Amino acid sequence: MYEFLVAPFVEFGFMQRALAGSLLLSLSSCPVGVFLMLRRMSLTGDAMAHAILPGAAVGFLFFGLQILPMTIGGLVVGMVVALGAGAVSRFTVQKEDASMAAFYLISLALGVLIVSLRGSSVDLMHVLFGTVLALNNEALTLIAAIAAITVVTLSIFWRGLVAECLDPLFLRSVSRIGTPVHFIFLVLVVLNLVGGFQALGTLLSVGLMMLPAAAARFWTLRVEPMCLLALAIGMVSCVAGLLVSYHFSLPSGPAIILSAGAIYLASILLGTRGVVLTRYHRHHHRTA
Repeated sequence: MYEFLVAPFVEFGFMQRALAGSLLLSLSSCPVGVFLMLRRMSLTGDAMAHAILPGAAVGFLFFGLQILPMTIGGLVVGMVVALGAGAVSRFTVQKEDASMAAFYLISLALGVLIVSLRGSSVDLMHVLFGTVLALNNEALTLIAAIAAITVVTLSIFWRGLVAECLDPLFLRSVSRIGTPVHFIFLVLVVLNLVGGFQALGTLLSVGLMMLPAAAARFWTLRVEPMCLLALAIGMVSCVAGLLVSYHFSLPSGPAIILSAGAIYLASILLGTRGVVLTRYHRHHHRTA
């Protein structure tokens, strides 16, 4: 048991860095995923994950696979897309999902084109799917900083975020913080996607954000326990995915996301609000 569960993280530095980076990502991105889900913006996270690709690709084009230029590029373009799509939905008749989809398609095509100008298919796979086992101290520092910013921001704006999830129109009618909270939340989404990009790439980073949140929804209705449960599911998924990747020589990023997906599928069936118990309670209520 020790050899299977503990030894890889004790004996190898790259496994320790991968574990630290993925756990920090879970700490920040899983609660953000809960708010995305509650705001019915789950697919927005996926669109924004692709939106950072052109900025990261520009950094790659000029500096190669260096963390800082790719991070700055992804952050700048991600902010532009997030704020642009939010502004379009706030000040025009178009809904946010439609404007985000438009930005997402343009960004994805542009990013792949830019990477292809200089890089090989291996470089493109690195940008799209990440390399969590290759995290260095610079990447860990960036991820830790994003996690700290996210936790502090969520603590400060917690009540406003919860209120906007439950009844955004009421919040705007009684307070002026509705629109600022909305844009602050979009900034948090971009920050966490940029952090996830370092480990999981642009295509998979949203998986660690949304799958644990979606799984937690089948166990509780309250926001606070949902965030904590999503965090726990995310961390378990990271540990399980890294172990599966190590022992069976599988890609680490997909292994982490598939582990989260397995917990999600189990939650659909076995959660307190899942299929099995829901059907049981309905049947029991009818026969009582």
